[in-house]
Amino acid sequence: MKEQYVGDINDYRKYALLRRLASAGLKIGVCWMLTPPDGRPDGLKIGYLNDPKRWRQPDPGLFEILAATVTEGGGCRLQRIESSGAVSGATFFNEIVPDASGPRTAWFMRASEILNGADLVFFDPDNGLDVASVRKGRVGSSKFVYRDEIAAIYAAGHSILIYQHFPREARDGFIARLVADLAQVASGGRIAVFKTSNVAFTLVLRPEHTGKCDVTRVTEGWPPEFMRLATSPE
Repeated sequence: MKEQYVGDINDYRKYALLRRLASAGLKIGVCWMLTPPDGRPDGLKIGYLNDPKRWRQPDPGLFEILAATVTEGGGCRLQRIESSGAVSGATFFNEIVPDASGPRTAWFMRASEILNGADLVFFDPDNGLDVASVRKGRVGSSKFVYRDEIAAIYAAGHSILIYQHFPREARDGFIARLVADLAQVASGGRIAVFKTSNVAFTLVLRPEHTGKCDVTRVTEGWPPEFMRLATSPE
């Protein structure tokens, strides 16, 4: 993720989802997967803040936090989010993700150590799960979370949530493939996908956490345009 986009509509959705998971009793660890700003002015979708009648309802308290964060402007928006209590009791890891293999391995080890006390680790990459065309260690690999990293965090006893931009393909087919891929690296995990207009959030629950989180109720009371459950565990 890039700090220049903190407070946009996708941020609203991901923090709201994390708040619901935290309220279910899961201790949250956030791995921001921060990448440097690119200077591009496009993509900052904050128009929702000007339409509170439509967008405030899903999480009024969070809406106010994000409105204040964006209004104050300037840098350090991410720090303000962390200190605001937007995600109660969360632990955060906010080092910039390197592309090179050696530094990436060291980065991941530090993240794993800092987030070790979390029940659920949220990965927030620019793009989402790795793709075959961008191998770890190559330029641009910092925009992805890799399957071996997911497997390691899951094996260490954590449930997982992943931010995922939709590629340019049929979404139902992509979601089905995403679920199948994650099932291979998180054996025994119960997988659910929450869908929005531009991104998906894939939840992988370890068996010991399923009793805390009824995924069919996570989006309860939210309009479909905000977020809806696309697939749920059997």
